[in-house]
Amino acid sequence: MNPNQLLQRAFTAHRAGQLAAAARDYAQLRRIAATSFDVWHLSGTLELQRDNPRLAADFLTRARQLNPRDAQCAFRHGLALQALGQLPAAIEAYRHTVSLDPAHADAHDRLGALALATTGHADAVPHFRAATQAKPDWPQPWCNLGITLTYTGDFDAARHALDRALALDPALAKAHTARGLLLQQTYDLPAAAEAFGAALARNPQDLEARSGRLLTLHYLDDVSAEQLAAEHRAYGDQLAPLEDRITAALQPAPFATPPTRLRIGFVSQDFRRHSVAWFMLPLLQHLDRDQFEVCLFHDHAIEDDISQQLRGLADHWENLHGQPDVTVVARLRAARLDLAIDLAGHTGINRLGVFAQRVAPVQISYLGYPNTTGLRAMDYRLVDAHTDPAPPAVDARASETLLRFADTLWAYAPPPASPAVSPPPVTTAPDRTPTFGSFNALTKVSDATVALWARLLDQVPGSRLVLKSAGLEQLDLARQVRARFAAHGINVERLRLLGRTPDSTSHLDLYREIDIALDPLPYHGTTTTCEALWMGRPVVTLAGDRHANRVGVSLLHALGHPEWIATDESDYLRIATDLVRDRAALASTSVQLRGELQASALMDHRSQAAKFGQALQTCWRTTHQLPAPPGTTQAA
Repeated sequence: MNPNQLLQRAFTAHRAGQLAAAARDYAQLRRIAATSFDVWHLSGTLELQRDNPRLAADFLTRARQLNPRDAQCAFRHGLALQALGQLPAAIEAYRHTVSLDPAHADAHDRLGALALATTGHADAVPHFRAATQAKPDWPQPWCNLGITLTYTGDFDAARHALDRALALDPALAKAHTARGLLLQQTYDLPAAAEAFGAALARNPQDLEARSGRLLTLHYLDDVSAEQLAAEHRAYGDQLAPLEDRITAALQPAPFATPPTRLRIGFVSQDFRRHSVAWFMLPLLQHLDRDQFEVCLFHDHAIEDDISQQLRGLADHWENLHGQPDVTVVARLRAARLDLAIDLAGHTGINRLGVFAQRVAPVQISYLGYPNTTGLRAMDYRLVDAHTDPAPPAVDARASETLLRFADTLWAYAPPPASPAVSPPPVTTAPDRTPTFGSFNALTKVSDATVALWARLLDQVPGSRLVLKSAGLEQLDLARQVRARFAAHGINVERLRLLGRTPDSTSHLDLYREIDIALDPLPYHGTTTTCEALWMGRPVVTLAGDRHANRVGVSLLHALGHPEWIATDESDYLRIATDLVRDRAALASTSVQLRGELQASALMDHRSQAAKFGQALQTCWRTTHQLPAPPGTTQAA
């Protein structure tokens, strides 16, 4: 049989799905027709189908040497390189593909995905847009374009792209998930929950949709703590098959002598300019390095000046962004961690699917999410006695063991370039009327919050309300917010709506415009509450029945001002009105607040870090059934 006949037989077997027979013929052809482009190209294509990217990459490299002008060969080479994690080389292969064939939609779509994995959403937009232009009836790039435009804040264009994707394929689960994200970002939270539900109806395995729905439910007024607990348990049930594959090697093993330093891995998408980083910095700066070795695993394309600060505090730093869960599991296990700490929970594109597969003998949830993860493989969740009081019902809602490790679970570090405290404006002139304010994200300003704040404006004649949140610079969103207050009889002239500011200094400086800060419900502020207090403004909060609406309780107890914690809505109104009526007391309080915060547990970073370290030791020793070291007290 001559080479052409053998190639035809191999190709026929290949097309018929007889891959083993085709592979044997291709192997013979590589010996007797070593200069044939088709032989090497088809050999590489077959190995891609057999999930053997290493051989595929080798064969396709040879094929491209023989014919560098074949676009499909370059594309398939990119697929093999991407599967091997060789992202720069994969990008080069796809770029070469589109230079040869500008209408190659698959290559444009892959370039968009790789941009997301390496340089971020803004760089991905032109690639996904090119894919939609090259193949306008293909729903996938329309969906991907909608996702990236959502993250870049171009909400109208994102809505158009997702509408197009769903018009082409109404059953495309990923597009429903993306629509949920868009609705969440544009503050239509009931609709966001419905969209995530629609995605799950089409694909129950969509963990991103499940997490998106869980986060969204925290913002809704009519969702009980028990319902939230049930929804989180359902998430854990979905991941149970992964949890059941926990390897014996990661179970606590006996040892003759406990290690002198525990190796801790923190996993977060927020080791950058983000509130999680602000709260982690002081802990990591003061954590006892004789006891702990710190590994930071960043999971975001952006690395900024805060990332560099954190990197300088780490014994080991890795960026996981863009890597599939299977790769991340392998990398975290290879790090041989004693404890792995998740700082994301169900926020963003998280790695709970990784933690479900257990990457360390002890796994802990902390800081970034106000509820249980639902994972059976998450051993502990660090909280305090104010966010999660000790009655059995609270513990029963959590899949983790709750460890109430300190009086408050936060360590606050204000931005270094903070403005000086200014007097509350109502105290500067006898004819000034009070101004209330909230700088929380609009996701937290629920319908019940709007109704409550409208009642407050009614009770304090002439008073005004300043709201600051990303997105309020957009006319449509600002119009929606004014309409929500107008429905309660509040004239739009009494509202001042502010969007993003260029930096933290200008953001904090806006507190000079308000007298009293208001905490929303049913999801309290954290960073915003600390910032308001730092800038000399009292914060009024309403204590609820779950972690998300008890954060203000913890912060104000730590500060020493429990009198600003309301027990019901009437009490909330009373506290706020009393504060603005006694202007002399308000002026005095404003002057003292920054010093009180500096003297509180929230800014006693050394003590907070010691308690945090002791909590980690408690988790580790309890898991390994070891007694506490002499002279220490176990966290409760």
